[in-house]
Amino acid sequence: MFKRLKNLIKGFFGLFIGGLEKRNPEALLDVEKENLRKQIAEFNKGLAGHAGLVEKLMSKAKKLDREETELRAKTAANLKAGNREAAGKLALQLQTVDREHDSVREQMEEADARYKELVKARDVSVKQARDRIEQLTRDLDEMKSTKAMAELNEMASGMITDIGGSGDTLNRLEEMVEDERTKAAGRARVAKDQLDMSGINETAAEQDALAELALADFAAMEGIELESDKPDGNSTPSETTKGSMGPTSEPQ
Repeated sequence: MFKRLKNLIKGFFGLFIGGLEKRNPEALLDVEKENLRKQIAEFNKGLAGHAGLVEKLMSKAKKLDREETELRAKTAANLKAGNREAAGKLALQLQTVDREHDSVREQMEEADARYKELVKARDVSVKQARDRIEQLTRDLDEMKSTKAMAELNEMASGMITDIGGSGDTLNRLEEMVEDERTKAAGRARVAKDQLDMSGINETAAEQDALAELALADFAAMEGIELESDKPDGNSTPSETTKGSMGPTSEPQ
């Protein structure tokens, strides 16, 4: 029972964390970069320890080499001097040093070869990891560009759909405007039909007659003879100056 509950809780947190990772891939990539740096640092620390072992074996091999050279010279000198007992002891010691020297040299060569293999493995692994990180970085940038383009396309598609969907509203508005315009035109025609033009026409005729009378009075006072219009529409009024010229008469 508790195991199932534990698995359920782990699954829930796994889904929650997975969702966070999907929403923040850049943060996850930064974490992996930091992990790579830590791994490289730890690996270099171990590699440094191994390199120290190689240096220690090399130093010991050089020391044994010098000791072996000295023992060989002493053994030869005692043997030439006839000191066989001392020469025998030195010869046994030389054999021990020689065997130890061979063993140390073998260990040193193996350690050095292992060190070079580790360095190569580190370089290859780090290069692969960095290449993957760089590829993921490019993929993330491409994903952002693609996502932004998709959002723009969706936005444009939504705008087109909204614009097309507003046609019904525009149609209703056009009908409302046309209906109001028709009503206004009908009201104007009804008002025009109700207008009594007979009185207006009579008033206009009276004003024209009064204007003619006033013009005739003015012409009479000024001594201007009014003539009716000729058929071609040209009329020449002849006038005499009031008081300066009288009517002409033949002599008796």
